Amino acid sequence: MRQIILQFPEQFKVGVEAVKEIKIRGKFKRIFICGMGGSSLPGEILKMYLEYAKINIPLTLHRNYSLPPWAEENDLAFAISYSGNTEETISAFEEALKRKLKLISITSGGRLAQISQENKVPLILIPGHLPPRMALGYLVGSLFKALINLKILPEITKEILKLETTLEPRKWEKEGKILAKKLKNKIPLIYSSAFNFPLAKIWKIKFNENSKVPAFANFFPELNHNEMVGFSENQNLQFKIQNFHLLILKDTTDHPRILKRMDLTAKILRKRGLKVENIYLPKKEFFQKIFSNLLLADWASYYLALNYQIDPMPVKIVQEFKKLMEK
Repeated sequence: MRQIILQFPEQFKVGVEAVKEIKIRGKFKRIFICGMGGSSLPGEILKMYLEYAKINIPLTLHRNYSLPPWAEENDLAFAISYSGNTEETISAFEEALKRKLKLISITSGGRLAQISQENKVPLILIPGHLPPRMALGYLVGSLFKALINLKILPEITKEILKLETTLEPRKWEKEGKILAKKLKNKIPLIYSSAFNFPLAKIWKIKFNENSKVPAFANFFPELNHNEMVGFSENQNLQFKIQNFHLLILKDTTDHPRILKRMDLTAKILRKRGLKVENIYLPKKEFFQKIFSNLLLADWASYYLALNYQIDPMPVKIVQEFKKLMEK
């Protein structure tokens, strides 16, 4: 796992180079990203980029079987399954074929690669030796390069490729190790602005899958209208508020009122005994900011696993569940 984190920046180039010519033409009304778990995460980064770059094309992140009722022929669907065997994604792929959507598959092999080839669907093959949650560079490189080739995204290939040299995994390791020490025997809560909520969700997933602990995410300002009330003084609670540790992802580019909400929320919750930590996003360009922050999440969740003396790699409960579903 440590080696995977250290080599993460190399994934982007491999992902970009996996994309060959895509012979799909036309203007698309909507984009659907169909994927589950780690395979859905490049869609989250795409969602952030479209908002950041002010690109006006509707995007649906579809984490389910079949497709939403509004999917139609003018739309473009990406079926993303790192393993190639995700049943929900294969279901969405088959539904997209029936409804005659334009389709592109991204996978390392498996059933998705097979049915893509059988149906002459453009197929992007990426290396398959990692846990899906740790293959985000491959997936983002492939997805973004496909969209660049289709002229849906501007020509930003150079920005993506330079991540191989500008991202510095070792730079964030010490901070991640310190954070993991604070989080031992705590339940992480990750809060962010609405724009950065995809990052908060990925932090949550890293703690779930690498550290094998419950973790939860929410965003401002919504949480100020409901979730924070759960930390009101209540003598009848059967758990302690001190069992939680709050991480606030702070970005200087967030709305000033959001930044004020973050500070006031931290102040109120600290008074009630909750540990609160600010995680500052680096002041860098979009891709470097996003993936530097996620490298910190990798290190924190990795070292938290080691603090519990568990292997961060396997997700045994997921495999157990999949076997039960097959019966």
